[in-house]
Amino acid sequence: MTRKSSPSPSKTAPSKKSPASRTYRSPVFAAIHETAEDLHDAGVMDKMTMRHFDEMCLTPVKPLTPRQIAAIREHEQASQAVFARHLGVSVNLISQWERGEKKPQGASLKLLTLVKKNGLASVA
Repeated sequence: MTRKSSPSPSKTAPSKKSPASRTYRSPVFAAIHETAEDLHDAGVMDKMTMRHFDEMCLTPVKPLTPRQIAAIREHEQASQAVFARHLGVSVNLISQWERGEKKPQGASLKLLTLVKKNGLASVA
C-alpha cells in the first residue's frame, strides 16, 4: 500500500504579499484592502474587482520630474551620496535622475514616492 503525500501548503495556499511590503493611502484603506483580499481568497470577489481595490487602496506611484526628485532630496536635507545610500542606488544614478538623463522606475520610483510622502526615515 502506497501512501499519497498531501500537497505542500505553499502550493495550495493563495500567495499574498506580506502587509509590511505594501504601503496604503491610510490605515482605513489598509483595512479595506485586507478585507477585499480575504474575499478574493475565499472566491467571493473576482480578480478584476480585486485589481480595482489595489488601485484604490495602495499608494499610487506617478512619474517624477528631475526637479521633483531634487526637491525631495533637498527637502530631506540630504546630499546625493546620503540619498543614494538610503535608496540603495549609486550617487551617479541620483545625479542622472536629477539631470533628466534617466528616469526612476519600479522599486526606485516607489521608494522615491514613499520618501516624498513619509520622509527619508521611512526607507532608512
